[in-house]
Amino acid sequence: MSDLLHNARSFLFVPAHQTDRLHKALKSAADMVIADWEDAVAPSDKAAARQALLGTVQTLPATLRARVLVRINAAQTAWHEGDIQVLKQLVAAGIAGVIVPKAETVPVLHAIAQAAGPACALIPLVETVAGMDALKSLAAAPQVARLAFGHLDFQVDAGMQCADDEGELLPTRMAIVMASRRANLAPPIDGVTVDTKDSTRMDMDCQRALRMGFGAKLCIHPAQIAVAHQVFSPTAAAVAHASAVVQAMELAQGGVCVVNGKMVDAPVLHLAQRTLQCHAWAQQRP
Repeated sequence: MSDLLHNARSFLFVPAHQTDRLHKALKSAADMVIADWEDAVAPSDKAAARQALLGTVQTLPATLRARVLVRINAAQTAWHEGDIQVLKQLVAAGIAGVIVPKAETVPVLHAIAQAAGPACALIPLVETVAGMDALKSLAAAPQVARLAFGHLDFQVDAGMQCADDEGELLPTRMAIVMASRRANLAPPIDGVTVDTKDSTRMDMDCQRALRMGFGAKLCIHPAQIAVAHQVFSPTAAAVAHASAVVQAMELAQGGVCVVNGKMVDAPVLHLAQRTLQCHAWAQQRP
């Protein structure tokens, strides 16, 4: 898996058949762009969307191709096999990988990985109760880079009616974070914020995701990118504290010490090092 996919904070959806939107998305600050063959494309346009994306990707420089993912149609649909055939060509052309919607079984992930080849990173989109039941095995499947949570579809599948703060989904989100950690994956990607004009809600959703251990957000509008990047990048205060921790531990030669009145030991040092790594990577991005 590339460093870009591992560290990405924003994943911006665009309809795959609207090539102008794809070009615009790639000019934005989005870390990754998801060309969508699923929800954003009508059944009558599925075949055209495949070819439109393939033709567009082949005109892009390698650096932009590496920022592209494609969301295929679910394995339970009539379009899945046709998607896989074109996915092979897209991976060969240099895109990063695939978003697998309604991910529920490991054999489906195996089949996609085998067909698309070892260069194809898989991001299972967990959005059903069956997907949650298979969470541990999905996270451990070969070529899986990160997990993503499709909380809107999950609510429908589970028959839930969540409050605005989505407190009912806290156990589900935590399960995804824990499964990611057990499988040694990068932090998972939280679901979309549907109100594209409400930056306050976007910020609240991202802050909750960050507190729970998510590392990125699915986005549906370029206006949401800046908020995601701000929340999922370390603050100046966090970077300063991390630097102080690393320096203090070096002086203490790895022993326990005190920074700003608080005890510092190995776990705190590990967090500080991770903070500095995230900061260094974020500084290289727009």
